[in-house]
Amino acid sequence: MKFVSIKHNMEHLLRQYLTLTDYIDVHAADANIRSNIPFRGPNVYILFVAIVIASVGLNVNSIPVIIGAMLISPLMSPIIGFGLGLGINDTDLLLKSLKNLGIMFVISLLASTLYFMATPLETDNPTELLARTNPSVYDVFIAFFGGIAGILELSRKGKGTVLSGVAIATALMPPLCTVGYGIANLNWNYAGGALYLFFINCVFIALATFLVVKYLNFPAASKNNSLRRVISYGLLILVVLVPSFFSAYSIVRENRFSNAARHFVKENKTIGGTYIYDYTTDMNTKPYTLTLRLAGESLTTEARAQLYANAENHGIAHNQIRFQEDATIEVRRLNETEIVRDWLASTEEQLRQRDDSIRTLRAQLDTYEAQVLPSAQIAEELRAQWPSIREVTLARADAEVILLIASSLTPEEHKRIENWLSVRLQVPKIRVVELHQ
Repeated sequence: MKFVSIKHNMEHLLRQYLTLTDYIDVHAADANIRSNIPFRGPNVYILFVAIVIASVGLNVNSIPVIIGAMLISPLMSPIIGFGLGLGINDTDLLLKSLKNLGIMFVISLLASTLYFMATPLETDNPTELLARTNPSVYDVFIAFFGGIAGILELSRKGKGTVLSGVAIATALMPPLCTVGYGIANLNWNYAGGALYLFFINCVFIALATFLVVKYLNFPAASKNNSLRRVISYGLLILVVLVPSFFSAYSIVRENRFSNAARHFVKENKTIGGTYIYDYTTDMNTKPYTLTLRLAGESLTTEARAQLYANAENHGIAHNQIRFQEDATIEVRRLNETEIVRDWLASTEEQLRQRDDSIRTLRAQLDTYEAQVLPSAQIAEELRAQWPSIREVTLARADAEVILLIASSLTPEEHKRIENWLSVRLQVPKIRVVELHQ
């Protein structure tokens, strides 16, 4: 009895948390989805602007700009409408959704292609563009589960913000922008890969919508279920799905090789007198290759054999390893160049500081010399003109020069001496003081 009670409580708890009946309004959801499918008026301009914004974000590798563009995009409505039409067997809704999705597709390609043809910005490292050119089964999972979240959000009574997250996660716009980039630059690998990602998103968002609509028992538009239509859609899913598994397999292989290379290099940094100072992996070759850049002593035959054996333990074969043994020469030349550059820079700085010191000292000397008065020379010149002058003393006080003389001179002679000494010393103010003994 105790086991039965526990089982009953668990079932009650699961129904309480997992039931959808009390939170879903299928009629309101049906009407809401249908009302958002028509693509005309403001939606046309909104989509065009959103595509241009997303293209700018991809062009400058700005994730926030791309996210902002995805939030204002109306692309998801016809895809969910297609899944709803398939789920409730509504042919008119299916055709209407496909028509509007086609119009959106054409406008999006036009906007993105025109932008990338007109933009002057060169994309040297288009990581955000590249991220949309190699879809895999992981993108299938994102689209499928994002589609489930989207249709559940549209079906529940209290609407939240889930659709914004779904729009960002499934990323319908960036692939279309990347297709436009590929067309504008005649890069068909980019265009093809991004177009495939867009189809993955469309197909599996619609599939998720179809399954949820069936699970929630949306009212059917027609009782005549079209088995042929469902089979055709199933074949389309299979066609879209198969290449994604091959792509995912390649991604997993590349990831494993990168991890194996990283661990191998970390464990074999030094082999004897040789040091692995850097390494690179190349996934464009078959098989993948690992290039080791070596410094120090030349790699001996024994050390090379040891590296091969250690690489085998990490799943890296002999023919996948490349050695770059001239690294020591390259590093030495680089160091010599840096040493010479640093020495020249240091010498130039020392010379500059020396010149500054010389200029400062010269200015101080000039100032000092300008302040020193030639007392002995002035005394001789004065006695030559006025023999009665016995003693002569020159002194500087602020902005004037004071001449102290021991003599008896007339006021006119004092004035003549002041004028003469002003011209002689290039000093505007001279004061003659006579000392009487």
